[in-house]
Amino acid sequence: MKAMNTKLTLTIEESIIEKAKKYANAKGKSLSSIIENYLRAITKEEASNDVKLTPIVKSLKGSFRAPKNFNYKKELSKRLTEKYL
Repeated sequence: MKAMNTKLTLTIEESIIEKAKKYANAKGKSLSSIIENYLRAITKEEASNDVKLTPIVKSLKGSFRAPKNFNYKKELSKRLTEKYL
């Protein structure tokens, strides 16, 4: 059974709408489908935040603090290079 569509009116800055229309056109999609998929994604994320943590995971949560100047991407690249090259 297909869900019923409902019309929605939004007030958005005109320049944003024009850029969004160009983006949608370039991707071969409608602006409505892009907005619908975005809303679907953000509402799905909220629902998935209700994940129950096991006691072990709870005990580890917050146990690691990276230094403020830690560059995750640089460190990951370095470790992967060491491992595979």
